[in-house]
Amino acid sequence: MTTDTLRRPPPGPADPTAKAGRNRPRYRRHRPGIAYLFLSPWVCGALLLTLGPMLASLYLSFTDYDLFTSPNWVGLENYKRLFTDDARFLASAKVTATYVLISVPLKLAAALAVAMLLNNARRGQGFYRSAFYAPSLLGTGVAIALAWRALFTDNGVVDSLTGQVGWDTGGWINEPDYAIYVLIILAVWQFGAPMVIFLAGLKQVPQELYDAAAVDGSGRWRTFRSVTLPMLSPIILFNLVLETIHAFQAFTPAFIVSGGRGGPSNSTLFYTLYLYERGFSQFRMGYASAMAWILLITVALITALFFGTSRRWVFYAGENK
Repeated sequence: MTTDTLRRPPPGPADPTAKAGRNRPRYRRHRPGIAYLFLSPWVCGALLLTLGPMLASLYLSFTDYDLFTSPNWVGLENYKRLFTDDARFLASAKVTATYVLISVPLKLAAALAVAMLLNNARRGQGFYRSAFYAPSLLGTGVAIALAWRALFTDNGVVDSLTGQVGWDTGGWINEPDYAIYVLIILAVWQFGAPMVIFLAGLKQVPQELYDAAAVDGSGRWRTFRSVTLPMLSPIILFNLVLETIHAFQAFTPAFIVSGGRGGPSNSTLFYTLYLYERGFSQFRMGYASAMAWILLITVALITALFFGTSRRWVFYAGENK
């Protein structure tokens, strides 16, 4: 027997905490590098495809650049010319504002009306939902814009129908007073996307609220105004912001219907169409970059206005107003 054996304490009862510690699950150390690895494609895309081009266009907006020579710094000259010496810029802003102010409310109203009809449907809801959603998938294409132009041209289907009742327009797209409404009707026809969102929101409205309104003797209009609209107000805000941004970005229908000129008499000269004309037809990329940043600031201010005023008309569940 050695000295170490004599000095070792006698064995006591087993320590339960030691055994529990051995059976306790071991957690791996947090490795942030793995997260950064998976996020790297998005980060690279945001830097190279979004943030980088935005900063480059911001710089070019202060230059005179024609895509072929080096940019020439001119300061605020592009912005000054836009507001003081460019009648077509002001015309494009007016046409775009008219388009947004008319098409967005009509589109949301049509989407909500059809969504309420489908919400009460018992049979074929999936078919009708797909049928009404289809124009949103097809309406932004060149083929649909060409078909729309053929419908509203001189001696087209619409012109022939209106001629039967004595209203001979000579083709809507050839008349400055009617050409913008061709594009507005096309935009309203594409109400499928907001309709699906409204339909999802209607499914979330508690049936108890409608039962309580019926007990109180509320009619359909009163129920719609006091129950449906307040409960759908967050959905309305969401659709309003999205559709307003999309309306400001409209380009393909105006380009196809007007033949890329914005005619007749600048009646379909959308802001994006004039931006394209300045940048890629006249090679004034610095000027077009200034227009792009004005559009970005305008959309940002309108979006901020929507969110700033939403406290007065948007209601959330469990919130006292």
